[in-house]
Amino acid sequence: MTPTVLQSASATLDVAAFERKLRAAKAATVPLTTATAAQKNAALRRISDAILADAGRIIEANAEDLERGRANGLSAGLLDRLALDERRIMALAHAVDDVIALPDPVGTTTRGSRLPNGVSIQQVRVPFGVVGVIYEARPNVTVDIAALALKSGNAVVLRGGRAAESSNRLLVDVIRGAIAEAGIPADAVQTVDEFGREGGTLLMQARGLVDVLIPRGSAQLIRTVVESSTVPVIETGAGVVHIVLDESANEHWAVDIVRNAKVQRPSVCNAVETVLVHKAAAQRLLPSVLTALRADGVTVHADARAHEIFPDSIPVTDEDWATEHMSLDVSVGVVDSLDEAIEHIRRYSTQHTESIITDDLGNAERFLAEVDSAVVMVNASTRFTDGGEFGFGAEVGISTQKLHARGPMGLPELTTTKWIVRGSGQIRE
Repeated sequence: MTPTVLQSASATLDVAAFERKLRAAKAATVPLTTATAAQKNAALRRISDAILADAGRIIEANAEDLERGRANGLSAGLLDRLALDERRIMALAHAVDDVIALPDPVGTTTRGSRLPNGVSIQQVRVPFGVVGVIYEARPNVTVDIAALALKSGNAVVLRGGRAAESSNRLLVDVIRGAIAEAGIPADAVQTVDEFGREGGTLLMQARGLVDVLIPRGSAQLIRTVVESSTVPVIETGAGVVHIVLDESANEHWAVDIVRNAKVQRPSVCNAVETVLVHKAAAQRLLPSVLTALRADGVTVHADARAHEIFPDSIPVTDEDWATEHMSLDVSVGVVDSLDEAIEHIRRYSTQHTESIITDDLGNAERFLAEVDSAVVMVNASTRFTDGGEFGFGAEVGISTQKLHARGPMGLPELTTTKWIVRGSGQIRE
């Protein structure tokens, strides 16, 4: 075995054991690379069946995490993301089933040509190799990422954080057992949770053993990984998400869309955090929109003009505009023009998702063209920014960067490409 290359500041951490896990994952990529779609689908089918069969044990393990989270003062938003019940476990299994139904991207040709001398050139999709994922309080990610990684021919190393430690440990055990029964190496799915926070640091340093790293979680977590990692990172972003109510916005659409975007599941990254309304429509729209939100327990953080129209609100701050609340809180402001709304988004957005409610086709097209976010919408809830809703089955995450992948990421985003050249004795003149 190659000598240890990783180093830790902790004298108690078994760095050699950590590295052995990563090397085992690397070794598992060899049979994964040549596994057929049928073989990978058979492994995924066993995962789906095993999750349902072990639902009771998973709920018990999750209850331990929830109890510990409440004792440690975990926020309501994070507790919601952490929680698993029968319905959510069934959704996890169904997400794996959805991945089974998707076409295998590995080996597909993205482009190609034949030179005049007969040399054939093809660019084909291939797995990354070992995908590392650092996330927090999200046991669903354990299943989603494992399923997508396996279907795209990758091994995966998971660092799920202490908040979901019991849930993730059991889920990884279930997944490893299921894929081993299907003839896929169990080491294709690894967790390094037992190494604690230092394990996450080592994962960020494991260039050469880990091919790409994906952080999912808070803005602070993502920023730490992006700034500290020597492994290439696909940046998934926090969601300071905006909805603009244009002068011509349909009142019923405005109420329904804003309410859905804020209330349906406020703890997720595609929930709306800021609502901006054109001054010419503020008196017409804000009373009904904000009354509906307050009826669902939403705290409205309003600027001076919005507060004048809706006194049942608290003053908004500059910090509010830049905050991903992940709770039943929303920031509301009145703008003088669409230009001002777009400028506000440029200043405060995390470039995740923005939507405009309008009956003006020109303003709709301007918004789509000028707003530079991963997903830009017209007359639709921001909650649609999701791999499942986009038809990807489970999702890797929602990328807010511009290199390699942007927006919801599915199977193709877990592949890279290589060039295959076939000749018959040709030489370059």
